[in-house]
Amino acid sequence: MMTTACNQILHTLEKNLAPSVYELWVKPLSCEVAGKKLSLTAPNAFVANWVRDKLMKDVRIAAVDVLGDEADVEVLVRKKADKPKAETQPKQLGLPIVHVPETKKTQAHNWRFSFDEFVTGPSNQLACAASQTLCDTSFDTENLFLHSGPGLGKTHLLQSIGRRLCEVSNKKSVNIACLSGEEFANRLVLALRAKRMDEFKARFREKADVLLLEDVHFFQNKEKMQNELLGTVKALRERGCKVVLTSSFRPREMSNIDDQLLSRFTSGFVASIDKPDFETRRRIVEHKARKMSVQVPDDVSELLAERIVSDIRQLESALNNLVFKARLLNTGVSTDMAWEVLENYAIENPSPDYDSIINFVCRYYGLSDLQLKSRSRKRQIVTARNTAFYLARKHTEMSLKDIGERLGRRHSTVLKGITNVEREISVQTPLGRQIEKAVTTLTN
Repeated sequence: MMTTACNQILHTLEKNLAPSVYELWVKPLSCEVAGKKLSLTAPNAFVANWVRDKLMKDVRIAAVDVLGDEADVEVLVRKKADKPKAETQPKQLGLPIVHVPETKKTQAHNWRFSFDEFVTGPSNQLACAASQTLCDTSFDTENLFLHSGPGLGKTHLLQSIGRRLCEVSNKKSVNIACLSGEEFANRLVLALRAKRMDEFKARFREKADVLLLEDVHFFQNKEKMQNELLGTVKALRERGCKVVLTSSFRPREMSNIDDQLLSRFTSGFVASIDKPDFETRRRIVEHKARKMSVQVPDDVSELLAERIVSDIRQLESALNNLVFKARLLNTGVSTDMAWEVLENYAIENPSPDYDSIINFVCRYYGLSDLQLKSRSRKRQIVTARNTAFYLARKHTEMSLKDIGERLGRRHSTVLKGITNVEREISVQTPLGRQIEKAVTTLTN
């Protein structure tokens, strides 16, 4: 029962907490006050545990302000019988939610990752929690936008969402469209050429239950494709479907994006994934080693975590190579062997500053500082300049605007250059391999 005291306590929490935290964790709670006792009821155990672990101090302060020093606080989990009948009716995915083991539904989608394998820390905890709660019908959030630098877990969370939604649905087949922005664009072009737009729209607007779309920054400067994506997102949201988008950039950092589409990007919960701290990186190595059934000494896991800082894919790759080498040699994992493996990776301690990056790029590509800043459109100079953009973004805290100003370029040019580099590396083109080699060489 919501009383005046409850309203006052919730109002205090709303003032004291970040808006995203209040919306995600406090708003779903029901409140009841009896005497000096405050009872908050969460829709599920996951939310209850999070509130107990992370927000109890704030809740107690708010309760004491309203109820006095003797205030007592408890966080409960709502019993299934307590839910209003309307909440238990099946939504778009055919719920209620129950956790089921992996079945043919999840196998058919070939999901590569799950939440169980995602190691959380201060840098990614909120993004992971938001991804998990999106799969829970107790929350109103049906839109999620995840952004981070490369190799920090966006794809892992996106795939985990797809897997979990398959697991919790009581539908025989959940229609989940999971693809990259470039794949969406390619399918659109093929549909236009074949004059099969009705089929394309039916696939994504009418038949899909969920849209999981990666790298939406690909749609910058592509007006017609933006219009189709906007129509798709609108249609899905009108049907009550879930939409999850990822990008290497914050929505406000993108340029030449339709205002309505940009508004859709930010209409739900926006969560960032930052570079993991040392402890999180160490636990990632240990978790991966356990999964591979390999004993990794503490000094080795600490060495890998200390030397590979900003890309989890690189960290896991280094461990994979280390384990593979140990098995080939029929020996245990050692520190000496770890150092040998690390010679193939970009060792990022200490992280290079902007000036070091520019000097490195000029040396690597055989250019002068003036050539790098020039207006030349020669292929080698453009590649070098884009590499500098990418490295500055990856290794420094500079904004896109600051990076552009240092090299005499606009924010939009920097963003486009970084996007091109990511794409070349991702699809492993000859140019992508060349850039990747440059990235790996830095700080070695």
